[in-house]
Amino acid sequence: MESIFHKTDCLHCRIADLCLPHGLSGDEVSKLESIVRRKLPAKPDEYLYRQQDLAHSVFMVKTGSFRSFVSDTNGVEQTIGFYLPGELMGLDALENGRYHCSVIALESATLCELPLPRLQDLCSKIPSLQSQLMHIIGREILSEHDHIVLLSKRSAREKMATFLLMLSTRYKMLGFSSTEFNLSMRRDDIANFLGLTIETVSRQLTDLSKNGIITVKQRSIHINNLHSLKEIVEPCLPQHFALAN
Repeated sequence: MESIFHKTDCLHCRIADLCLPHGLSGDEVSKLESIVRRKLPAKPDEYLYRQQDLAHSVFMVKTGSFRSFVSDTNGVEQTIGFYLPGELMGLDALENGRYHCSVIALESATLCELPLPRLQDLCSKIPSLQSQLMHIIGREILSEHDHIVLLSKRSAREKMATFLLMLSTRYKMLGFSSTEFNLSMRRDDIANFLGLTIETVSRQLTDLSKNGIITVKQRSIHINNLHSLKEIVEPCLPQHFALAN
């Protein structure tokens, strides 16, 4: 199934509305298609690129998921985000031609590679493509703002509930279930992202499960009571954030 999906052209890709082809004419999509490189599937724990690598491309996730993180001089990692299908990785390289974080596959994943020089040249010729790229960059900035809000003076319960709702909303945008999905990231990655300990993450998931709000089965999450989950986080979410129904 993944290999067939991987070969799908831009025009017929299921995530086209979330990706660069959105809003482009058929001819413009064909021009974009001409610069896209289909990469071999990434394996779990395989690096896509590393912090401070020279950047030649940006990457669009088609299937699977990735984790981004930065490392300090002692090698201590800080997880800064998770990428799902339809999301563009490597935009930080637009600043000075180097990636400012590392990105690693969380599971088997497929992606499209867009060489930066060719993408920038095409954007100068197709205003609607440049507009869509700006929209995606804006979406990334908004996501960064949400992360800051998520970590700012929130209780562990609020952080965990918000994280689950953010995933719920993102999966809904992809056309998947907003109440049943897998956590492809490990609990220590979630803890690192949320600024919590792994024990606290496990405890919060257990508490939400005991209260009947969610059901946890290994990495599978089923949201039983979306309303109750929203009630935990609605007071602390940014006004722009649209909760999944």
